[in-house]
Amino acid sequence: MGATGRHRRYQPSRINRASLTVTAGGAGMALPLIGAGTTHAASVDVWEKVAACESTNNWKINTGNGYYGGLQFTQSTWEAYGGRHYAPRADLASKDQQIAIAEKVLKGQGPRAWPACSARSGLTRGGDAPDIAPARGLQTHSERRTAPRKATPTTVPTHREGYTVARGDSLSKIADSEDVVGGWQRLYAQNRTVIGSDPDLILPGQKLIVRVEVPGKQKPTAQPKQQAPKQQAPKPKAQPKQQAPKQAHATKPAHKSGFSAPVAASVGTPYGKPGSAWASGYHTGVDFPVPTGTSVKAVASGRVVSAGWGGAYGYQVVIRHADGRYSQYAHLSALNVRSGQQVSSGQRIARSGSTGNASGPHLHFEVRTGPGYGSDIDPLAYLRSGGASV
Repeated sequence: MGATGRHRRYQPSRINRASLTVTAGGAGMALPLIGAGTTHAASVDVWEKVAACESTNNWKINTGNGYYGGLQFTQSTWEAYGGRHYAPRADLASKDQQIAIAEKVLKGQGPRAWPACSARSGLTRGGDAPDIAPARGLQTHSERRTAPRKATPTTVPTHREGYTVARGDSLSKIADSEDVVGGWQRLYAQNRTVIGSDPDLILPGQKLIVRVEVPGKQKPTAQPKQQAPKQQAPKPKAQPKQQAPKQAHATKPAHKSGFSAPVAASVGTPYGKPGSAWASGYHTGVDFPVPTGTSVKAVASGRVVSAGWGGAYGYQVVIRHADGRYSQYAHLSALNVRSGQQVSSGQRIARSGSTGNASGPHLHFEVRTGPGYGSDIDPLAYLRSGGASV
């Protein structure tokens, strides 16, 4: 069920994640110690809540933004607190190993190391010690399989498109929503090693591949078609070939021209609504309350200039359009495009969520005259000027 999500006050000067940086003197500076006998621990349950806030509970996340693992360590902090004892980077370590280093950070820096997520997760000093067994070395396959799973379809784009099973999913439901050619049977066949022998039994957190057709594998299927022109060669050659491009071009403008709505939903919080919840004094975008996992589409053709973590905006996509305007899609749970990629109007670029400063699942949508915060214009007026029905 969709909830009306609202994001909290956005402060561009602050970073909404664990900065986890070593104090002023760097790694060589002695950190202040708390009096002997004081406990500085937190339970595994609390650390999982912090990870859910920081990385949607993805303990292996590495988006290339300088923060690694479920608790989003910087490399300098990971090394300063002994992380290399376990793995070269936090995302290469097991959950237990990351928690073990986080315990040291908590002792040295306190909950402020995770400025936003510690408050949301109830992280404090003096909690119960975590029940962990951080073995030395890289995480093993068995450790990955026994790690707790979060039932949220969250992914970062790779060369293949994946899907993380959420509570209530079935293979047929996923195949329909993801437009899998061959239906649930094809989906099961390409993920049998993950699912097991029973296609009716899938578990939240299982990571499935929903796109395996790569360009190199589709070309061989096109070769038999090349024999058809040979049989028709005695007949007029030019006419069949001249009409094919015209038909291909006839379908493209319908997809590329005009604007599309980013999601099929009614408006929640409107653009320009005043309030102290926003640093600008008003809402700089428009919110569409939709459940986590809802398909988010590009409103017009353009080039992706940003796809990744956006601080208070959570995971976001920013697209530059031909008219010089920028559209932003925020609080996402899954990204389907990369920076530099060309997209078309109506093309799916992500899935909605509640990452970053958000109190519930929704899509925050902005239109700007520049790529950054503070150059916003009325997004609905912009969409309607291009023919979108919103």
